[in-house]
Amino acid sequence: MAGGRGSRMKLPIEKPLLEINGRKLIEYAMDALECSKYVENIYIAASNNGPDTVKWLEGCARDVIVINTAGDGYVSDMVDAIRKAGIRGPVLIVMADLPLITPELLDEVIILYNEVPQPALSVYNLLSVCRSKGLRPDTVFNKDGQLIVPSGINILDADNIHEEQDDYNYILNNHKIAVNVNTVEDLEICSRLMGKE
Repeated sequence: MAGGRGSRMKLPIEKPLLEINGRKLIEYAMDALECSKYVENIYIAASNNGPDTVKWLEGCARDVIVINTAGDGYVSDMVDAIRKAGIRGPVLIVMADLPLITPELLDEVIILYNEVPQPALSVYNLLSVCRSKGLRPDTVFNKDGQLIVPSGINILDADNIHEEQDDYNYILNNHKIAVNVNTVEDLEICSRLMGKE
């Protein structure tokens, strides 16, 4: 998913094209998807909110398919992209602003999805992990007494994408999914964490 406005960054460059250690933010997510053992095709939902991102994607010589969406919001763009791509069955949704995710983590999520009975799976992180890295997430849920933060990684059943789906909550204690780059501060924290790995 790379079709948002990225308005919280307050920078002249579109968020997916921001660079960390000489590489664009979106490239980190693309690398993880490309190196996953279980991801077959990569579709990138883009929009008119990010014309430079669309242009870069179309010329990046990667094996990805760009799907243009209306840019009306995360859920409507996701549904629109899945419909336009003609995807059937399980679909892994990953935000473009998760530069620390790894193919191993994505594979772990996919393997778990195939073992649980629910038609959908959502990945969360403990709020304490986010706070320990200096991050201030916008959305926090209370799940059985644990404060958790959505990571921006989900698996849904594309055949029923227009319906609400019962989902398995996969709660991790992992700083690699804590960093969702939405602000300049998040970008600085991410750069710092990358320097320590």
